[in-house]
Amino acid sequence: MTKLFVGGLPYSVDNNKLNEMFSAYGQVISANVIMDKFTNQSKGFGFVEIADDAAQKAIKALDGSDFEGRRLGVSIAKPREERRDNFRGGGNSFLKGSHRR
Repeated sequence: MTKLFVGGLPYSVDNNKLNEMFSAYGQVISANVIMDKFTNQSKGFGFVEIADDAAQKAIKALDGSDFEGRRLGVSIAKPREERRDNFRGGGNSFLKGSHRR
């Protein structure tokens, strides 16, 4: 299984449409459009887990292609990096009260 990053998605694309788009190239294990947690609107990108033999076919066919007026970017997803949580002693001084006089 290979995890692909898909950028430049039209905001109207949902998980089903993303799955449909990639299933033409092989077995899709999962397809997830990333949604904003506050507005519940698409962020315009997502991830597709697809059979290894289909990943390169999908990248060649879809990377740089036009889909509903937007240019898609398709590549192998990079591993997720640890994110620092600014609410637990991170660098956001405004939240720590330094804005008070």
